[in-house]
Amino acid sequence: QVNAELWSAYLYLSMSVDAEAKGFKGFGNWFYVQFREEQDHARILMNYVLSRGGRVTLAPIAEVKTTWNNQLEAFEDTLTHERKVTAMINNLYDLAIEEKDHATSSMLKWFIDEQVEEEENASTIIESLRQVEGNKLGLYMIDKELAARTYAQAAPLAGKE
Repeated sequence: QVNAELWSAYLYLSMSVDAEAKGFKGFGNWFYVQFREEQDHARILMNYVLSRGGRVTLAPIAEVKTTWNNQLEAFEDTLTHERKVTAMINNLYDLAIEEKDHATSSMLKWFIDEQVEEEENASTIIESLRQVEGNKLGLYMIDKELAARTYAQAAPLAGKE
């Protein structure tokens, strides 16, 4: 899961630079904040494994897509990806329950709640993009709105880094 979170970070960084290269600074900002959040998610998992006496072994990060035809496609890929991550987290949670590992179940609950938010955010932006499809002013306004997104360290890391 650590590797999956780091791959997610890399994907969002790729989306960020692609958006900015196309003049969408707000979209680039949104994806860059997402990149930083995914790094936090990996660190939360690493901290947890280490706190339980485990060992973290980092694997190579697989290649990611580097260009999207438009911002709607990027966000559709985002939603597809977040749904995949949700399934991975749910599988870990199911395994923790099966193993009667209550501590891990408790830790994973935060990720389950986070994934609900991740999917909702992507879905909301997709709907906004569909509503303004073909309208450059509408796309401009969404870009400006996404430029306002700021980075906030993930709750389980607050005060620990």
